[in-house]
Amino acid sequence: MGSIPRRLNAIAEAHKAVVLESPTHCPIVATTMKGIRHPNGTAPTQKATILTNDILAMVGATDAGIIGARDRALILLGFAGAFRRSELVGLNVEDCAFSKDGLIITLRRSKIDQQGAGRKIGIPYGSNPETCPVRTVQSWLEHGGVSTGPLFRSISRYGHVQPGQLSGLDVARVVKKLTERAGLDAANYAGHSLRAGRATSAAIAGASERSIMNQTRHRSAQMVRRYISDGSLFQENSAGKLGL
Repeated sequence: MGSIPRRLNAIAEAHKAVVLESPTHCPIVATTMKGIRHPNGTAPTQKATILTNDILAMVGATDAGIIGARDRALILLGFAGAFRRSELVGLNVEDCAFSKDGLIITLRRSKIDQQGAGRKIGIPYGSNPETCPVRTVQSWLEHGGVSTGPLFRSISRYGHVQPGQLSGLDVARVVKKLTERAGLDAANYAGHSLRAGRATSAAIAGASERSIMNQTRHRSAQMVRRYISDGSLFQENSAGKLGL
């Protein structure tokens, strides 16, 4: 299976070398490859989304002290900003500007902005200080003594904040740790669950497709519509009117 894409690439390169159109671009080839990837119509496996109630339970399951302060800021900011793991761990303190309305994050480089043009993302204050992404980031910076450089950092077993930034795998570990403590099956969750859950939670709350895409920064509406579809599975559902 793993060698098939390489063989197709080799075929395409061979045809390109002799200035011939590659058969690998034919619709029938694409259809065949899709069938190979997902035999018998099996849907691709995807991680579960973390919804607002899950986030609240995870926040309640964080550690005391400096590790808890970092983890709360990490998951709440990741969720509220719909950040990719690479975007979240790539943030520096200098990318954060606190205002009367909330936190303004300058995303200097991301998966869809390889040129580093940058984009500003607003994170409003939450109604509950314990779960407010803005206040928890402020608390983490204060308790961690972090004033410059990487925003999210590793912490030694002795509670010392390290100078280097976290990795994307570290984000996944924090998510899995806290989902397990919250009574969820950690195997079903990963770092992307924060971003996906944010989109689905917004759809459940009635946010428009446009506003969701504005925060998630998806270039295509197709993926966002899947999140919206997931979020509306029980809205306007005729099965609820069957009197069962």
